[in-house]
Amino acid sequence: MRCKILHESKGRMRVHMHQCNMTVHEADKLLYYLEELDFVKKAEVNERTANAIIYYKGEREQVIEALSVFNYETTEVIVPEHTGRELRVQFEDKMFFLITRRLISKFILPPPIQMIKNVIQAVPFVIEGVKSILKGKVEVSVLDATSITVSIIRKDFETSGSVIFLLKVGELIENYTHRKSVDDLARKMSLNVDKVWIKTADEQEILVNTFDVKEGDVVVIRTGTMIPLDGIIESGEASINQASMTGESEAVRKDKGDLVYAGTVVEEGEIFVRVQKAQGAGRYDRIVAMIEESEKLKSATEDKASHLADRLVPYTLGSTLLTYLITRNATKAASILMVDFCCALKLSMPIAVLSAMRESGEYKISVKGGKFMEAVAEAETIVFDKTGTLTHAVPRVKRVIPFDGNDEAEMLRLAACLEEHYPHSIANAVVKTAEERGLFHEEKHTKAIYVVAHGIASTINGEKVCIGSHHYIFDDERCIVPPGETDKFDELPNEYSHLYMAIDNRLAAVILIEDPLREEAASVVEKLKKVGFSKVVMMTGDNERTARDVALKTGVTDYFSEVLPEDKAAFIRKEHEAGRKVIMIGDGINDSPALSEADAGIAVSSGASIAREIADITISSDNLEALLTLREISTRLMDRIRFNYRTIIGFNSGLILLGILGVLAPTGTALLHNASTVAISLKSMTDLMDSEKK
Repeated sequence: MRCKILHESKGRMRVHMHQCNMTVHEADKLLYYLEELDFVKKAEVNERTANAIIYYKGEREQVIEALSVFNYETTEVIVPEHTGRELRVQFEDKMFFLITRRLISKFILPPPIQMIKNVIQAVPFVIEGVKSILKGKVEVSVLDATSITVSIIRKDFETSGSVIFLLKVGELIENYTHRKSVDDLARKMSLNVDKVWIKTADEQEILVNTFDVKEGDVVVIRTGTMIPLDGIIESGEASINQASMTGESEAVRKDKGDLVYAGTVVEEGEIFVRVQKAQGAGRYDRIVAMIEESEKLKSATEDKASHLADRLVPYTLGSTLLTYLITRNATKAASILMVDFCCALKLSMPIAVLSAMRESGEYKISVKGGKFMEAVAEAETIVFDKTGTLTHAVPRVKRVIPFDGNDEAEMLRLAACLEEHYPHSIANAVVKTAEERGLFHEEKHTKAIYVVAHGIASTINGEKVCIGSHHYIFDDERCIVPPGETDKFDELPNEYSHLYMAIDNRLAAVILIEDPLREEAASVVEKLKKVGFSKVVMMTGDNERTARDVALKTGVTDYFSEVLPEDKAAFIRKEHEAGRKVIMIGDGINDSPALSEADAGIAVSSGASIAREIADITISSDNLEALLTLREISTRLMDRIRFNYRTIIGFNSGLILLGILGVLAPTGTALLHNASTVAISLKSMTDLMDSEKK
């Protein structure tokens, strides 16, 4: 690609691309190409000037060489479907033409034509006001229609023209800031499905990268797994949670011939889906729809401000009429009409929430609505599942102890064969260890059945195989320890979690799982107490000994051992009855009831898909410090909403008072009102956290 260096300094170069016109797509392609280069720290591309600013490390010749080989047609670059550039360009164009038309109208058109133009432009506003009144509602559209109509009746076409222009500018900026907030958030969200099982022509199942799946491939989705791609069910049936697409919490039963969509989750069952759309197709639109739906999940503070905005409109109209009756001054009365509380309150609040959700995404925290951030800010009780939350998300197999004369390697191979079909941190550990030891396997077993919070059952060579918890193997399945091996069973080391496997109702092996505590767990628990959590609780299905040991090391205020999923949910209900808001953190399918019951359910990103789907918030599995960040962002968001509320009420009340006193003309109050709305909205889009903390 031919280009010219316009300016350069150490580590920075500004170049101009030799082309007549750079499209939005070309600008994005160049930008992502430059940012993929190892020696480029940062790049900026301006599509209007066809200039690029490149911040690099190392030798300038590397940059020059990279630019020289770049070609829009042949260079392969992965560019996201939506980058936000097109949205910005559209806004800039619309704003430019709006201002240009206003200048032409004011300084070039003769007064009679300006008058006709004002009357024509006023018609849509008057119609909206009339529609509102006919519906029995007195909303901001009535204020706008009244102020414009009064100005035209008074033959004050300068004022009416200015009001119409300011309303259009305000509407354009409001629309852009809202769409940009949604767009920024949508581009940060992801289905987080990296790999998927596909069915081959010879009826085998193989694990592949999602990006390698093509239209026409058959993917296998089982209980607790997210559907990664759109398609049609070829065989099987399942209950599918479609909340991310429809907002409905109830699972939908689907079987052969039904359509299923990416981002939905199989709650129960097994389906074979023939892929219709490859990765990314339609995904962005559904995420945007989900975000738009999440805006309905307003916090109580946000909802209060929104309702107040509507209730204040009649008072503004009443003040206008009273001012005119007392002063007989139409200008003073019209000044009040130019001010309304609705725009600022109803725009700044959701933008503040969307911005906080977007900022949370920068810390690998995905939030589904302001309601849940308010819950995080106000919660007094926080409940942890143990495995994958307080302990590492990636446990390790320490040892495999065979029983009943079985071979250690063969038992690990069989365990991995069963566990690989279901997402859980311990299951992942078994599969990974088998791979590391070179224990590859064929699918010899029949259909694997997942028993929630217990384990997996299947058959191989006509014999029933079960793998799971002590309760599942010995209490539910009534398996026995082989004769003569009781002492060996009793001497199993207590410092590890135990995964039991039985064949034909006889214990075949015990897999010892090293489930090390997170390095930051104790300090995070201590900090959670300091930021206002009076109860930090751990609930686990592990035995009393293991639970007590973890509780002592982490410093939780309470702990419960050998609990079932319904026990966790019941505890949260008791906390609610005591008047406390509760946060629940988990990563498994068995945590789903408690995640649903909590005021804010938080799932760990490495956990089961159904847990992430049901949860209101998802955090990265890398570090529990994200919980403290979430609490701080949520608290600051609530503070910002309350600040916006007080500022808007105070500032606009001041404008009304200045209008009544005759200090401000109608155009002045309209200008200041719209300017304050835009300023507060733009402020609401800024980050809540200090930049140095990122």
